[in-house]
Amino acid sequence: MKKLTIAAALAAATMLATPAWAGSDEGKIQIKVLATGVLPDGKIDTVKTDLIGLPVGSQTAANDNVVPTVAVEYYFNNNISLETICCVTKHKVRGAGALLGTDLVKDVLIVPATFTLKYHMPLGPVKPYIGAGPSVFIMLDSKPDVDAVGLGATRAKLSSNIGVAVQAGVDIGMGNGMGISLDAKKYWMGTTAKFYAGNTLVLESKHKLDPWVLSGGMYFRF
Repeated sequence: MKKLTIAAALAAATMLATPAWAGSDEGKIQIKVLATGVLPDGKIDTVKTDLIGLPVGSQTAANDNVVPTVAVEYYFNNNISLETICCVTKHKVRGAGALLGTDLVKDVLIVPATFTLKYHMPLGPVKPYIGAGPSVFIMLDSKPDVDAVGLGATRAKLSSNIGVAVQAGVDIGMGNGMGISLDAKKYWMGTTAKFYAGNTLVLESKHKLDPWVLSGGMYFRF
């Protein structure tokens, strides 16, 4: 949260120091430039295949990450809009519980493509909102990390999946279609992790990602 607050403040200071933005506070299109913290869970939900003999109490966790994001929003009217937000975020999966201290998966690249229908409640320049919609987590890459390789894993694959997201936030207008935006999303999303030794599937487990995605930055409406 500290990183997001600093990023939002720096963005605001930068834009205040630039010439006036020729936008519109009532425009149909809004673009947000944000710093976003992606805080996934990553714990094991169920184990479907286990040829390596996981110890009792085995668990996993994915690390947090902060990335730049861009959101594009279309306003049907002053109260209803449709927003899409996209970024690429990289994560590692480490062991927890009986697996504490192990490095299992690295270079997990995720595109959390999301569409939300939003309801805005304008209070002058302060415009709080809520929203909800579908999301697809597209897994672009993943590799077995050092401890998984030590157990014989040659390949790791995480499945792409469909889930849902809800959000709440506020846009704070600064005039001329420009302002500060703060946003929080909660996702309900899972993935299936598969580890292979050569062509043999040795471990398959379902995981809850269910991340919080927290953003702060600037918006430009025109």
